[in-house]
Amino acid sequence: MDNLLGPAEVAVLHRCLAAAAPVHGLQKLMESVPALDPLSLRSRTDLLAGVLAGAYPSYAKASAAYRSALQDPGFEGWIMWPVSESAVTLALADGSSSAFDDVLELLAELTPRLTSEFAIRRLLQADLNRALDTVGRWVVHPDPRVRRLASEGTRPYLPWAIRVPALTERPRATLPILDALHDDPSEDVRRSVANHLNDISRHAPEITVQTAARWQETASPATLRVIRHGLRTLIKKADPNALALLGFTPAEITVEGPESPTARLSLPGRMTFGCTLENTGSTAARLAVDYVVHYVKANGQTAPKVFKLAVLDLAPGERRTLGAAHEFRQMTTRRHYAGKHSLQLQVNGVRYGGLTFELELAEAADPSGQ
Repeated sequence: MDNLLGPAEVAVLHRCLAAAAPVHGLQKLMESVPALDPLSLRSRTDLLAGVLAGAYPSYAKASAAYRSALQDPGFEGWIMWPVSESAVTLALADGSSSAFDDVLELLAELTPRLTSEFAIRRLLQADLNRALDTVGRWVVHPDPRVRRLASEGTRPYLPWAIRVPALTERPRATLPILDALHDDPSEDVRRSVANHLNDISRHAPEITVQTAARWQETASPATLRVIRHGLRTLIKKADPNALALLGFTPAEITVEGPESPTARLSLPGRMTFGCTLENTGSTAARLAVDYVVHYVKANGQTAPKVFKLAVLDLAPGERRTLGAAHEFRQMTTRRHYAGKHSLQLQVNGVRYGGLTFELELAEAADPSGQ
């Protein structure tokens, strides 16, 4: 992904801005190209944003240039990330309330070309109340990309973005935005709302469930999907209030398994397993069936990670057999270690059974070829 901002993109950025409002400092964009090669995407963004912030004498000059460049359809894509970041840098350096308010509006104008969700974070960090006053008005914006920005840009744990401590300290601060958008006609907006609600669940589970319960009272099918997705982490954590809200109440069941023919697995590899569930009660049972992998850590201890398996409705006396496969491979987000792992089922928050297996790491190839 680092190459999303490479020499060709810098050339387009230079062309668009030079045509819109030429300033001498823009030439430094092209001069910065050799420095990009060893940098990550985020570092390339920061480098180019710094060049742009230094090229314009003031926020007013930069914002005028950026708005003029929007007339060019080529002014889009990943080049917009350093543009939006530099606009925020200059607005905060200006220090005036007018610049603060204007750059928020500028981000709304830029976000259709590439989301401004990362650049807005420093404005939320600088003055959350003032920023939310503007962001709150975007919930009725005709462009769904701006409405999505209202939800996505204010997520407490937005990936790739800086943290805004006030968003976790004040978990109710963004609820008016979510209340306005949870039944939005755009699926992209609704998905953002669900992810935002799921973020809040990490530090304020009670508020999350209360919010979902309010929505559920008059929920459309689309909102019901938002609620389920927004409560997914609480369901995996076996939160009783979230489970009850979605109808996963305690049930009389028997669980056979999990079982697997595999006792030893080499990385990369796939663990296949199966289980059978039976409703032994006299009423129908709605079941959230997950599985838990207990991964070996670097210190030899294990840590559980819950994965979704299925949602079932079982009539009294009904049996259902399920099968699944779990991939084990090294990833940037998870480092695997050799050792004895285990796998359990989790049904409506209750864990059942357990199988163990040995995970072996593939030996590195001999560089001599022998």
